[in-house]
Amino acid sequence: MLKRSALLLVLPLALLGAVPVSAAVKASEIIQGAIDGFVRPAYAGLHEHAESLTKAMHKLCEAPSQEELDAARSEFSATVYAWSSAEIIGFGPIKDNNRLERMLFWPDRKGIGLKQVQAVLANKDSTATDPALLAGKSVAMQGLGALEFVLYGDGADALTGRDDPYRCAYGAAIAGNIETMTGDVNDAWNKSNGFAALWANPGPQNPLYRDGNEAVTELVGVFINELEMVRDVRLKGFFGGKPDADKPKQAIYWRSQNTANSLAGNLSGIDALFQASKLGDALPADARWMAESIHIQLINGIATAKSIQGPVDKALADPALRDKLDHFALITSSLSTLIGTRLTAEFGLTAGFSSLDGD
Repeated sequence: MLKRSALLLVLPLALLGAVPVSAAVKASEIIQGAIDGFVRPAYAGLHEHAESLTKAMHKLCEAPSQEELDAARSEFSATVYAWSSAEIIGFGPIKDNNRLERMLFWPDRKGIGLKQVQAVLANKDSTATDPALLAGKSVAMQGLGALEFVLYGDGADALTGRDDPYRCAYGAAIAGNIETMTGDVNDAWNKSNGFAALWANPGPQNPLYRDGNEAVTELVGVFINELEMVRDVRLKGFFGGKPDADKPKQAIYWRSQNTANSLAGNLSGIDALFQASKLGDALPADARWMAESIHIQLINGIATAKSIQGPVDKALADPALRDKLDHFALITSSLSTLIGTRLTAEFGLTAGFSSLDGD
């Protein structure tokens, strides 16, 4: 599991105000902007995609064909992109009831999750076709990774016919489970007295955020942690410095060819969150260029990722696409420096932490 270590903040008057009361108000404005402008729309959109995915799976099960399989796969890819954008907010309601791991069990370096999914398909466990019962099973059996194997893994061609109805029923249950989880998270973010209220209203009596510093710490940590995760875990997990160091089957969503799609979604979420929070507006006037530079580089990274199409192994074998993967890595490194060093210095932050420290 990724660990979010402490971020020590010494925020200047320009950001949080001259006295404790105004400091809390300014922090609240930044956090509320992030919640209303990104978090709530992102999870609402994810839930809508999950609903469409469930409907597509049920249509496939009712009338199996290549056309319906293609439609379900298309909805899966759209859901992956929506989740990749929203998943950067990996705290709050998504952490309750192991939802984060249940949504996406990855990486699975020892293949434990894969073996569990294969065992379910082989044994045709009837309880795994009920979304409610599936929710209580292993996290590896009930999320996007499991559904990807159902739709794209060995034996997926059977979904175009009626010879293996169990596989489709299991896939529909996974989709239904994802729909329920995303709906619950969406509802939780919209509760008037829920997590959003705690994050946006720091104070001495707040059990999670005692002051504006701690609230803004959570936000700044998203940008730094997620850029590091995208580069060092998602990208470098399969992209070696040389071809003989590549591990294409360690790439996230490699079966469905959604690896680059998910990387684009991650950066899209980071950009949308940065814009919604208006954190850049709190920079001193002579440093406002950083906000525009961050936005431009994120857009460049998104476009680069989206231009990498097809199977991961073929992309790795194509010099032109390898160059794009290199370019993507350089962009994320540049952004890490710009946000984790330059922007934090302008705000007087001490950004000496890593999301990948520890277990």
